[in-house]
Amino acid sequence: MTKQTKAANPIRDAAYRYIDAGYRVLPADAQRKFATLKSYKQYRKKPPTEKENEVWFSSANAVCILTGEVSGSLEVLDFDQGGRAFDAWCDLVEEHDPRLLQRLVVQRSQSGGRHVFFRNESLTPKSHVHARTVMPEIEGKTVLIETLGEGSLVMCDPSPGYVVLQGDLTNLPTMSIDERAILVDAASSFNEVKPTIEDVPATKTSNDESRPGDDFSQRGDVAAILTKHGWRLLHDGNNQQWCRPGKTAGCSATLKDGVFYVFSSNAAPFEPNQPYSPFAVYSLLEHGGDYSAATRQLASEGFGNASESDVDLSGFLDGLGKTGPPPKPPAEPELPDPGPVPNSLLQVPGFVGDVMSHCLDTAPYPNPTLAFAGAIALLATLAGRKVRDPGDNRTNLYLLGLAHSAAGKDWPRKLNVQILHRAGMADCIGERFASGEGIQDALHLTPSMLFQTDEVDGMLQSIKKSNDARYENVLSTLLTMYSSANTVYPMRRKAGKESPGTIDQPSLVVFGTAIPNHYYAALSERMLTNGFFARMMILECGERGEGQEPKIAEVPDTIMDVARWWADYKPGTGNLHLWHPEPTIVPHDDSAKKILVEARLHAEREYTKAERKSDSVGTTVWGRVNEQTRKLALLYAVSANHESPVINEAAAEWAMTLVDHLTKRMLFMASSHVAESPFATECLKVFAKIRKEKNQKIPHSKLLKAMDMEALLFKKLMATLVERGDIIAQEESTAGRTGTHYRLNRTEQPTGAG
Repeated sequence: MTKQTKAANPIRDAAYRYIDAGYRVLPADAQRKFATLKSYKQYRKKPPTEKENEVWFSSANAVCILTGEVSGSLEVLDFDQGGRAFDAWCDLVEEHDPRLLQRLVVQRSQSGGRHVFFRNESLTPKSHVHARTVMPEIEGKTVLIETLGEGSLVMCDPSPGYVVLQGDLTNLPTMSIDERAILVDAASSFNEVKPTIEDVPATKTSNDESRPGDDFSQRGDVAAILTKHGWRLLHDGNNQQWCRPGKTAGCSATLKDGVFYVFSSNAAPFEPNQPYSPFAVYSLLEHGGDYSAATRQLASEGFGNASESDVDLSGFLDGLGKTGPPPKPPAEPELPDPGPVPNSLLQVPGFVGDVMSHCLDTAPYPNPTLAFAGAIALLATLAGRKVRDPGDNRTNLYLLGLAHSAAGKDWPRKLNVQILHRAGMADCIGERFASGEGIQDALHLTPSMLFQTDEVDGMLQSIKKSNDARYENVLSTLLTMYSSANTVYPMRRKAGKESPGTIDQPSLVVFGTAIPNHYYAALSERMLTNGFFARMMILECGERGEGQEPKIAEVPDTIMDVARWWADYKPGTGNLHLWHPEPTIVPHDDSAKKILVEARLHAEREYTKAERKSDSVGTTVWGRVNEQTRKLALLYAVSANHESPVINEAAAEWAMTLVDHLTKRMLFMASSHVAESPFATECLKVFAKIRKEKNQKIPHSKLLKAMDMEALLFKKLMATLVERGDIIAQEESTAGRTGTHYRLNRTEQPTGAG
């Protein structure tokens, strides 16, 4: 066949290429998007003859392929509605396996959607819909993503309107069972149709918040329960994707609008393709399915308004699912809010856990977050210049605990001083940042130090206002020391004098505390992008806990024995350990290495996304995530076993999950508090005040008082926000009076966020 002949009939040429590639190919109608034959079932059992092919493709204007076993286990993911979910699906697949996405063959369809082609290692499952949606302008459930497998067909390039965008249709990749699971699970996670009683057997709740179970379903932290029991959050947002315990990749369930929907058949005690309310999740995981015990426990924790004897269990014992339409999601900022770190992520075995327990047992106002920050800072100091991971990451950390006044910020600091003093390391303790030179001088004398200070927000405020060069110098030194832990730092040279020397592998650990509103008020875009914000692990403490009677208790021997072991630890050989130690390498096993690589790739993808959007804050923060993850995994390992530490799967998984949560929370809070102008700052304050309201709605008078500004300026501000569509103003009657209420528009974005 000549080149001229090929150019004259591209449909016929393509058809024969596909036949040679092992597909079952049929002529098609481009307008109907279907085969032109009256019946083609027989061609699933036997191939067409050469004569049939010649007749068909000499005049056909389009071509299609039968999917399934007859075409070599061909399967196609079909993204409808103009490919609305395609980019998000790509992001999710890329999080699990970046290389997998590059292997796929992608075709644009006639309607602007996408077809993703691949072959299966085993026989292709029957075609079924994976994701549906409810379109505002269309009643009923509309396909969003579906598979074209056994029994289906797909239109192909060069049919009118169909173009291959990536790869070659005659050279498809073959997916293993696990690889296909990643693709299909990712598609399943975009299902926007909430299961109903008619869809699947579901259990019932009454949405009566006076009952503990219903109250928990409204305001309980189901994500913390899932994390505690080994589930891992893969993708946050309105439609969260979760990976079951024991699985390293792929979406096993989604959490959206108060419905935990499980896809996996290996996620006991949950059943596959079933919806669960938050209370059902709590009951199954925390109480083995004993809903009566779960109800009593929640009632004792303050959920519900009825007493235990008044609790009606009749609606619970069927299994607690969902009825009625889901509530509309509240207005959200551009970045989803993961909330403060759950207590389940503050659990570290061994030394850190022991120090936390003693701190909580003796503190006048026990606070798990502050206890964790103090304990991890203490271990980071004890192990400084003594251990490292295979990537030469060290234990130096900068931690910031955010808590209100009199919430117990000083107790973990006092405990650290007591332990270090008794271990013979009192010279390692610093209190205030006098100057950058002072920090250098201290590290020159004692290369591993812990600075504990309550003045971080004041320092940041002074830097923001640019009225204290001393603090600018402190900040510059902190940035430099953080990155110098695995090298030699030359000290400053004064004019006309000899160099005072060097600091060998300085290990500076900072445990700072600040009042939350003072800290966030001090942040500026310059502060967020100079690297200091990204180096800080910010831990928010929430409300002050219930106090307890003070008591005098000696630090347990289990803690002091480990502290003294670290104090006497001699890395390296000979007499060089004091000024030039060779830290012991703590290895990671294969499972941990895989998780840490996954964490690095995830951070790199997020960095790239921020880079494409010219988001300087995002690139700064995501650029430090890999390093932070590995530091924490190292600390987990030496806490669990100080004598023979190994970075294992538990250490890597914990570090990755905690750092990812803290990073997303940092970026959310930055977007909610940092603006490019005074007006934009006031806009962010309005958004924050409304979000704090239970129903995401606030009366005019209450918001005016909360904003603490002149009525005329407030009126102009709100008029601007309403006109721009950020805020919706509604007239409502309350107690016989009509007044204006404000709520966030669902499409509202934090104006001027950095």
